[in-house]
Amino acid sequence: MAKWGQGDPRWIVEEREDGTNVNNWHWTERDATSRSKGKLRELLVGVAVENEASSCEIRELKQVEGEASCSSLEGKLVFFSEWDIRLSWKGVIKESGLKHKGLIEIPSVSEENEVDDTEVSVSKKKGDGDVLKDLMKTAGTAKVREALGDYLKALKTEFTMGMILPTKAYGNQELTVKRKLSENTLQVQASSPVALGVKIPTVALHVMELFDTTVEQLYSVFTVKDLVQKFSKSPAVLEVEKGGIFQMFDGNITGEYMELLTNKKIVMKWRCRNWPEEHYATVVLNSVPTVGQTELQSDCKGVPVCEEENMKFCWQKQHFEEIKGIMHFEVERTETSLG
Repeated sequence: MAKWGQGDPRWIVEEREDGTNVNNWHWTERDATSRSKGKLRELLVGVAVENEASSCEIRELKQVEGEASCSSLEGKLVFFSEWDIRLSWKGVIKESGLKHKGLIEIPSVSEENEVDDTEVSVSKKKGDGDVLKDLMKTAGTAKVREALGDYLKALKTEFTMGMILPTKAYGNQELTVKRKLSENTLQVQASSPVALGVKIPTVALHVMELFDTTVEQLYSVFTVKDLVQKFSKSPAVLEVEKGGIFQMFDGNITGEYMELLTNKKIVMKWRCRNWPEEHYATVVLNSVPTVGQTELQSDCKGVPVCEEENMKFCWQKQHFEEIKGIMHFEVERTETSLG
């Protein structure tokens, strides 16, 4: 079997008169029910909220009934999901130490509805502890809806990987998209893959983020094993030299250091495990000092079009937010030791 980028363009025959379902062009369907149940459990169990008076956490996925699927029809993806979910939660009132339990019921989770409109019902067993119920109804509901949004995003991105293979028109088209995010500035442009035969449509992402730290500290986050393991919350392998390999997030992200300019610039070959075989993006990180902060400029070129949303999520949630968290912890620890 040929690898991506090395195929014969004659394989792409979506317009065949005999209607043969080449490259899943006319139709294909994938049952996402089992995988969805696992994803919902992963995203919902452990969700925690806290305020000055109390704290609560979702402890168990007691019921998840329904189904989900991903389909394609003549090159267009169609999604279906319908879930009835029941969760148990447990909370504690800090001053008294009293603990209370309750349930969260979500009667209808569907890709057809806005996540913010999803009904989330919170109940508590008899007795005191209304302060815990109120916490779950407000902050808890918001976090549950956020988790459901992440599930629906996964349904439409990682669950559909490989369902539609490149077509002649898709491989040659140019795509230009500009978007603005609330915290990051993001520009997306289609790149022109240089390959023979079947081409992989790719995009380039440009993201900028400010960090309350020095260029030295920010550089170390991507080159010091202990810090990488802290923000990724998983084992890592780093060979910090030109041509050295790296693995992060339990091997889900792998690559190679192509250029290292201390405290200024890092260039990496980068791939996610579920990308087409042997396909790498190029990630360039530039650290620019500003007044009291460091601006990280991240340029990612060669990201498969179908992985655009996953790549943005990876950098915004699994990198930027987690890095800021460990930076805050390191600053607090330093101040404590100096005090």
